[in-house]
Amino acid sequence: MPGLKHEKLCLAPVAGVDEAGRGPLAGPVVAAAVILPAKGIPRGLDDSKKLSAAERARLHARLMDCATVGIGICEAEEIDMLNIYWATMKAMTLAVEALGCPPGHVLVDGNRLPRWTYQATAIVGGDGISMSIAAASIVAKHTRDTIMIAHAESYPHYGWHSNKGYGAPEHLRALREHGPCPLHRRSFAPVAQAAQPQEISVLPF
Repeated sequence: MPGLKHEKLCLAPVAGVDEAGRGPLAGPVVAAAVILPAKGIPRGLDDSKKLSAAERARLHARLMDCATVGIGICEAEEIDMLNIYWATMKAMTLAVEALGCPPGHVLVDGNRLPRWTYQATAIVGGDGISMSIAAASIVAKHTRDTIMIAHAESYPHYGWHSNKGYGAPEHLRALREHGPCPLHRRSFAPVAQAAQPQEISVLPF
């Protein structure tokens, strides 16, 4: 379970940062930065992938009430322009800037850091080790899921209510049948392939 071991070694305030949505074929990549309160940290913080949607929603609501939260979003068009790696780094930077106060240290899930001036540490598997990063993973995941569920109302073919833009069979089938929409990442291979004009073979009588 995540703890505060890493936070206690850093200059306060400590922000945890994580992202959601690097792998999907559609929608944004979302990053969150969270500075937990000194007291009253919600119970149950963990890697967002280990929690149910209902549990993430509950913890997201608690964190928005008690913590300092920043969110950064890069949409599909920007992902195609920058590539997913640099779009993720930008979303993380935007999330930290959105905190409204400069952190003393930033703990980032993963093995890479954005090009920024903050004192920071990358922690592989950080969302299962650090409470601050776990909190950020919950906020990022819940925020992105909410965005994709809303987009599903406008683009119902792709099954985003359930797959959230990932390459599930239902999504891939809809891509083949209907082609990509403006929210798809054209630089991702399955989307690029679906956007290609299909050759129609005409058999002689």
